[in-house]
Amino acid sequence: MSKGIDWALWRSFLAVADTGSLSAAARRLGLTQPTIGRHIDMLEAAVGQTLFLRTAQGLAVTQTAAALVPEAQAMQLTAESLTRRASSAPEAGVGTVRIAASHVVGSEVLPLALSPLLASHPGLVVELALSNTSADILRREADLAIRMVRPSQGSLVARKLGPVPLGLFALRSYLDRVGRPECIADLRTRVLIGPDTDQAALAGFGIFGEALGRQHLRLRTDSEAAQIASIRAGLGIGPLQAGIAARDQSLEAVLPEDVHWTLEAWLVLHDDLRRLPMVRLVAGHLSAILPTLLRTGQMPSDTDKAAIHQI
Repeated sequence: MSKGIDWALWRSFLAVADTGSLSAAARRLGLTQPTIGRHIDMLEAAVGQTLFLRTAQGLAVTQTAAALVPEAQAMQLTAESLTRRASSAPEAGVGTVRIAASHVVGSEVLPLALSPLLASHPGLVVELALSNTSADILRREADLAIRMVRPSQGSLVARKLGPVPLGLFALRSYLDRVGRPECIADLRTRVLIGPDTDQAALAGFGIFGEALGRQHLRLRTDSEAAQIASIRAGLGIGPLQAGIAARDQSLEAVLPEDVHWTLEAWLVLHDDLRRLPMVRLVAGHLSAILPTLLRTGQMPSDTDKAAIHQI
C-alpha cells in the first residue's frame, strides 16, 4: 500500500503528528503551510486512510496514523543517520557525530570534555541528544551514548568509564547559616532536595535505610538540572556527582564519610559504527577524558590519556 511513497510525505506526516498543526509543521520543516497540507493529502490518498482529524485543539492523529508513527520515526532516525554518514569524509575529524547522554552529563560534563576535540578538529560537528531515558543505539537514535547502566545487547560495544562518585552537597553559605549536620538524623531538620517519582533515583536514598526517605525531601523534582540549580542557589542539601561539585568551590560535601555512593558509567556504540573514522575519533577521545573527568571533575593529564586504549 505504501510502496513508493516519497519520504518527504512521511517527514511532513511526522511533523504534523508531533505539532498538531499544519502551520507549526511548516515552520519546523522550513516549508509553506499549503505544501504541508498537500503532502498530507497525497499521503492519505496513497494509504487510502484518513490520518488526521480536525479538532478545536488542532489536528489529531487517527488510530491508523498512531500505528504508523513508530515506523515513520524509525525511518526518520535511519535517514538522519544516513545523512550523518554521507556528510562524513573518509578521514577522521570530518563529519557529524551524535552523542546521547543525560541532561546532567550533557550540560555539566561533556562541554568540558569536547572543548579540546572541537578546537583541534574544525571539520567535526557534534550533536548532543540529551534525555534521562536511554537512547536506542540499535535504532540509530545516536552514534555514541554515555550510560549509567551497562547495555546487554550483544551487538553493542561498551567501554567502562569507571565509577562516578556521588554524595550530598550544599552551598557553603547555606551550611554556615543553618549549621552543618553531624549525623544522618540531622538531615531531617534541613531542607533536603531530591527526586520526586523517579524510582531509580529514589533507590539511591535507600542507603539511608529508614532514617531518610522521600517523605523527608522538601524539594522534590525528577529534573537533575533543577536539583543542581537549587543546590547552587543555596536552597538546601541534595545529591550531586562529586566530580561536578569539585569544580565549584562554593559547594561543600555534607557528611562525606557517611553518605556516598557510586554509579558506573559506560561509553556505548554500535559495533558497525566503531570502524567509522569520526566515530572512532570521538569515542577514543571520550574514553580517554571521561574516566578522570567524571571521577574528579578535572581534565586528565597527557600521561593519563596516553594510558587509555581507544575503542
